[in-house]
Amino acid sequence: MDLLFKLSIVIFIGIIGGRVANHFRLPNVSGYIIGGLLIGPSFLSIIKSGEVAGFSIVNEVALAAIAFSVGSEFLVEDIVKTGKDILIITVAEVMGAVVLVFMVTYFIFGQPFEFSLVIASMSAATAPAGILMVIRELKAQGPLVRTILPVVAIDDALGIMVFGVSLSIAKLTSGVGKFSIFKIIWAPLFEIIGSLILGGILGFILSYVAPKAKGRDELLSMVLGFILMGTGLSNFLGVSPLLTCMTIGAMLINLMQNANRIFNLIADFTPPIYLLFFTIAGASLNLSILSKVGTLGIGYILARAAGKILGATLGAKYVDSDEKVSRYLGMSLLTQGGISIGLSMIVSKELPQFSESIITVILFSVLVYEIAGPILAKIAIQKAGEEGGALKKGRMIV
Repeated sequence: MDLLFKLSIVIFIGIIGGRVANHFRLPNVSGYIIGGLLIGPSFLSIIKSGEVAGFSIVNEVALAAIAFSVGSEFLVEDIVKTGKDILIITVAEVMGAVVLVFMVTYFIFGQPFEFSLVIASMSAATAPAGILMVIRELKAQGPLVRTILPVVAIDDALGIMVFGVSLSIAKLTSGVGKFSIFKIIWAPLFEIIGSLILGGILGFILSYVAPKAKGRDELLSMVLGFILMGTGLSNFLGVSPLLTCMTIGAMLINLMQNANRIFNLIADFTPPIYLLFFTIAGASLNLSILSKVGTLGIGYILARAAGKILGATLGAKYVDSDEKVSRYLGMSLLTQGGISIGLSMIVSKELPQFSESIITVILFSVLVYEIAGPILAKIAIQKAGEEGGALKKGRMIV
C-alpha cells in the first residue's frame, strides 16, 4: 500500500480518535495515540513496525515545532523573577525520579548496579509534546501552566546531562569503558552548550531577518526554514535538536518586538503535524512487549511517577510556590516519549548486555505514559482551575 495513502489513513484515524476522546472528555492527544495503536501492529497492522521509520520526518518536524514554541516561555524578565525557583523545582523532580527508580530497581528488584543507574537516569526526561497539546487544547493559563513549560524545558536538558554521566559511570564499573573525568563531564556538556550556541546564533539571525518578511506567508516560510535548519545542523553536529529549537524560540521572544505573531503563526500551522506525530507514535507502540516486561516494568512506572510527584511537590514547597503548583505540578510531568526511546538506542550501542531489558521497560513505560500522561495533565490543570484564557502578556500559549 502506498505510503502517502497510509498517511491519509493516519490523518483520518487521528481525527476520529480526537473526536472520540472529546466525547469522553479526554485530551485529543490520547485519542490520537489510541487511534494510532488500533492501526498499528498490535491490532489492524495497517501501519507495520518497519514502516514507522518512513514517517520519521514528521516526528522531527513536530518535535522541532514543539521545542520552538516552548522557547517562547523563556522571557528574560520572567526568568529574572522566577528562574531560580524553576531551577530548584526542576532539579528536585529530576532527582526524585532518578533516586527512587534507582532504589526500586537496585534494592527491591535486585538488578545490577549499572542497569539500575542507567535506567534511573532515563526516567528524568519528560516528553513536552503531550503536555503542550493539552495546554493548547484547554487554552490554559495560570501559575501551574507558567511553571510546567519552563520546568519541562530545563528537565530535558538536565535529563540529558544525568544520562550522560550515568552512562559513563556504568561503562566504567562494568569494564566496558576507561575512566575519564573529562569524558564523563564533557559529553553531556558539549551537547547542551553546543545546542545553546547554535540555537542562539540562529535565533539572533532570525530576529533580524523576520521583521523584513513581506506578509504572513513569507514570514511563516522563513520561520519554518530556520526551525528545519536548526534541526538539521543539530543532527549533523551531534547536539540536541530540541534544545537548539527551544533556544531559537527563546532568542526570538527576547529580541524581536511583537514576536507573539510568529508563535501564533506556528500555532496555526502545526495542528495537522501534531495529529500525525501522536497518531504515528501510537502506531509505533506494540502491545507484545507486555508479555516480556513483568513486575520490573510496573515497578519502574510506579517509581518514576512517585519520584516525579514527590520531587516536584517538595521543590515547589521549598521555594514557596503557589499551592496549586505544589499540589498538581508532579501529576502534570509524567509524559514520556521520544527522548527516552532515543536514549535507549544509545544504551543498545554502549551497553549491549543490558539493552534488551532496558529497551523493553522503556517501551512499556512510553506505552503507558503516552496514553495516561496527557490525561493526568488535563486533570491537574482543570483541578488547578486554569482551563481557559491562554493569553499572557500579549503572547498565546501554543
